[in-house]
Amino acid sequence: MSIWTRISDALSALANGEGLSAVLDRLRGCSTVPERSVAFTIAVIALGAKMAKADGAVTRDEVTAFRRVFLIPEGESAHAARVFNLARQDVAGFDAWAARIARMFGPGDPVLRDLLEGLFHVAVADGGYHPQEDAFLGRVAEIFGLDGRCFRAIRARHVPDCQPDPWEVLGVDPGASLAEARAAWREAVRDSHPDRLMARGLPAEALKLAEARLVAVNRAWEEISGKRAA
Repeated sequence: MSIWTRISDALSALANGEGLSAVLDRLRGCSTVPERSVAFTIAVIALGAKMAKADGAVTRDEVTAFRRVFLIPEGESAHAARVFNLARQDVAGFDAWAARIARMFGPGDPVLRDLLEGLFHVAVADGGYHPQEDAFLGRVAEIFGLDGRCFRAIRARHVPDCQPDPWEVLGVDPGASLAEARAAWREAVRDSHPDRLMARGLPAEALKLAEARLVAVNRAWEEISGKRAA
């Protein structure tokens, strides 16, 4: 069963008058991989809908933006569009949605960082990155409990013309030893492995999220180790 079929089933279970928030409430504390995959996908699309500025039905450009995160078969686009529109029609603000999503996964869950990364993919899909998007994503990171270093590292990996600090990318202080930097790099590489991402709930359709992360951490390690060896 595809992730989009599971999402369609979840939406079909909504009673009259219920909105998308009811699906998220039912997924709170989700523990199985299928449940977490559904929760992750809905969360990215729902917050992406709140980040979008356009009104009305989902446009081709918006669907294209989500294809930067998910591999959506042509026949499944309607399911993604329905989630997008349900979220955009909800009267609650994005901060309320972010708080609900943070509670759904729980404090410190690494999937919250994956979610923020997915939102950055959507934000830059049109080739630009706007101050309003930066403020939006910064606030979402705060609600998710992600610190400033994590936010800056993710932003540096995705935003055009943003030069990443290699120490921030690896999450270590500039004065750390080479051994500490190496250990952080190895953990970051392990953390980006598809098996680990799928184990914490990312659907197979979204594993491309790890590609930019892996390139960035490898580049950061090469820069740090090269300077220390010089």
